[in-house]
Amino acid sequence: MIQRKPIGWSKLKSSRICMGNGITVKKLFQGLDVEIKGCKDLEVTGVCSHSKFVAPGNLFIAKKGTNFDATEFIPDAASAGATAILTDLYNPFLEGPAQVIHPHPDLIEAEIADRFFRYPSQELFLIGITGTNGKTTTSYLIHHLLTRKESPCGLMGTIETMIGQHRIPSELTTADIVTNQKFLREMRDQGAENGVMEVTSHALEQGRVAGLDFDMGIFTNFSQDHLDYHGTMENYLAAKAKLFTIINAPEKIAVLNADDAASLQAFGASRAKAVTFGIESPADYQAKGMHRDLEGTSFILAHQGKERRFKMPLIGDFNVLNALAAIAACHQRGLTFEQIQRRLATFPGVPGRLERIQNDRGVHLFVDFAHTPEALEKVLSLLTQVKEKKILTIFGCGGDRDPSKRPKMAAAVEKFSDHVILTSDNPRSEDPMEICLEAAKGIRETRKLLIEVDRKAAIAKGIELAKPGDVVLLAGRGHEPFQKIGGRLIPFDDREVAREICSHSP
Repeated sequence: MIQRKPIGWSKLKSSRICMGNGITVKKLFQGLDVEIKGCKDLEVTGVCSHSKFVAPGNLFIAKKGTNFDATEFIPDAASAGATAILTDLYNPFLEGPAQVIHPHPDLIEAEIADRFFRYPSQELFLIGITGTNGKTTTSYLIHHLLTRKESPCGLMGTIETMIGQHRIPSELTTADIVTNQKFLREMRDQGAENGVMEVTSHALEQGRVAGLDFDMGIFTNFSQDHLDYHGTMENYLAAKAKLFTIINAPEKIAVLNADDAASLQAFGASRAKAVTFGIESPADYQAKGMHRDLEGTSFILAHQGKERRFKMPLIGDFNVLNALAAIAACHQRGLTFEQIQRRLATFPGVPGRLERIQNDRGVHLFVDFAHTPEALEKVLSLLTQVKEKKILTIFGCGGDRDPSKRPKMAAAVEKFSDHVILTSDNPRSEDPMEICLEAAKGIRETRKLLIEVDRKAAIAKGIELAKPGDVVLLAGRGHEPFQKIGGRLIPFDDREVAREICSHSP
């Protein structure tokens, strides 16, 4: 039987905080080094860190960041009916809400959100997943394996948040502190015993998972990405490693990739129980004997001297690694291998992750989120193993992101593709043609290359060029429903565009 942690009221025994009934300002900040100006008995019925979403009765947390100063919006929050304002400076001219003064509101935001939502992560078995690639697929696998009719597993990640039967599109892979606590409370109230969360390096560096009581951490893999933010690979890995400073107790579990040395490096001196998975290196959960085709993959799992065959409707050795991480996590959580075998075989897949687009042209058309050199090489290497004829890849590079990876992405695509179409991805503030030309520097055989900045036209051209039996890969955007162009969000879903083009093609 799966056990969950005891309900966590111990940190604030003096009051039972309910979202419906609220809590007084005095009780919410009890024991914290703050000064309260105004009525301490006003009721707080919600917590908000964005002025646009303040509702009557809310506590507004006015933080200062690198590129913003929320204290500028305190009057707006007061006008919207905020009961209290957490800020670093008292305003004697502000009427209405209580003012809670702390020199660094961001340092107590996590505790306040945790208190208000009644410490939800203490009531869940919470799994955090970090790594460059594979977080989303691994999280969906775990969600599928741990979900039972009477207790759905919660999920928070790149594509969406799933709470019971509710699906909420994600704006960020890892949400802000308040949203995380809110969603975890809703998961628990919907009957969830388990929750799985993608945890990005940005979120770890910015403290967006502060206050969360993770029971398990998974490290998928590590490769170049986000250097525009972290500066160096060393800084990037150090940010990832912060997950294991949170999971730093003997009762916690770390699931590590034995095939990636960075995984053990990130684990460092954590006191958590470490279990490993892998294909090439000896591991606690090791796969061998892989069989691949366009319908999926089967493999033998070796664990503690016993071997079992698993089947899944996913293709690719990298997905075997994702499956191994999920199997290890769920087995450590208490599922039997028999339960995992049955459920893995029925996995419905992940939106925008090698998602097949059905068509009548006889073309194997896939949409995938791969947007790093390593991810592109992995997905194309996989398609090369199962292809019938040629591979045509349509991709672009994101604007206002690490430019050094653009030619590397193109080189990875050229290595496995018979034809390459460079197009727009999310150009943001950059000139899309300039991005394409920069990426094109990585192409050696220019006869393979076509540049078409208009993404819809590029997809149409790729489908037109493909012959029956060919593979067409639309890479880079996956499930994303919008393109980010010049500060605007333009509706554009690769999957829907491809279906529309196929429906009108001869």
